[in-house]
Amino acid sequence: MDQNIAQTLLTQGAKLILLDVPTGTDIGIDMKSWNTGNNFKGIKMIPPGVHFVHYSAVNELGELAPRIGFFHDFKKCEFLVKRWDSKEEDISSESVPEETVQRLKDNLKELDRYLGPYPYETWKQWTELTSGITESLVARCSPLCGYVRSALELEHCSDALRPRGGESDCKPRRSGRLTVEDKEEELLPNLKPRPGTELRLTEIPDKHYPDDATPSEITRHSLDSSYVLDVILKKLREPVEIIGEMQLTFICFLVGQSLDAFEQWKKLVSLICGVDNAIPQYRSIYMEFLQALEIELLYVPEEVLCDIVASNNFVYHNLCKLFGNIESNSEVDGRLKSYAKRLQGRLTAKFLWDFSNLLEEADDEAPVIVTLA
Repeated sequence: MDQNIAQTLLTQGAKLILLDVPTGTDIGIDMKSWNTGNNFKGIKMIPPGVHFVHYSAVNELGELAPRIGFFHDFKKCEFLVKRWDSKEEDISSESVPEETVQRLKDNLKELDRYLGPYPYETWKQWTELTSGITESLVARCSPLCGYVRSALELEHCSDALRPRGGESDCKPRRSGRLTVEDKEEELLPNLKPRPGTELRLTEIPDKHYPDDATPSEITRHSLDSSYVLDVILKKLREPVEIIGEMQLTFICFLVGQSLDAFEQWKKLVSLICGVDNAIPQYRSIYMEFLQALEIELLYVPEEVLCDIVASNNFVYHNLCKLFGNIESNSEVDGRLKSYAKRLQGRLTAKFLWDFSNLLEEADDEAPVIVTLA
């Protein structure tokens, strides 16, 4: 680390004090984690901004508990103190008494040697991955309990209130027969997330068309997600928040190991890539989206990316759709078209994805119109 940067972080960086953390606990911040030693008391030299602190308790056999984490917008020179709850094997949500905090501040010179430095070598990665995550977005999306859990706390509920697997559950069956998925669904216990523990994310409507839509309009909206995107963006404080939420859910998945966050990330990617007519209207959103997604694909672990690609080539197929819409839409400006073209080249070089026949693929997916005599 450059000495000037180190000196700045020493004097202006935030400090996170973690009291009574058991030896061997997996503790991390942003892209890095460690197993704590006997003398661990926290992290120093934290650059100001939004960070994700995460941890996993370790049992006597060295097995890790599911990861838990929380976002915090650290201010310059902030001194944040939290205490480990040995009974709950978790960081306590209760505030540390002010007299304890003041005593730690008064003894800072002695405390300093027990604080690990922020892993500055990961700072550039972190800022790229979280460029759109703001303090207000964190406040809106974080669980009411304040902690993101990779394994949600569940409680019993009636069958009617039990969360279902996905969109297919809302579709009527064409026959009385149960599919394998239906049978598996019925075998699941009636559980739902305990109130206050789930991420509070933007709800994406199942219905992609307005109530008064004609049959032809329903068909059009099923091929173009512009209506749904417009409805969602108008509910946000700023339209660009949708990119911030995409980044937040990606971090909750990549670092926080939350599969629920991953599902929301996939929904947002699919929604944004399924738009055609509204691309010119939200041009700046699409520039931000392409930049953010490219960074996410570069930093995602290889084994996770393989899973994404193996899952019906989810990212690739959605990007094919978006790139085809950008290329064929005459109202999209040249700068966005040029950026999309260059991005195709970079993704082809890295992942060997073929984007050479975008317009032909779009024609292949178009609906067949049948004229009734």
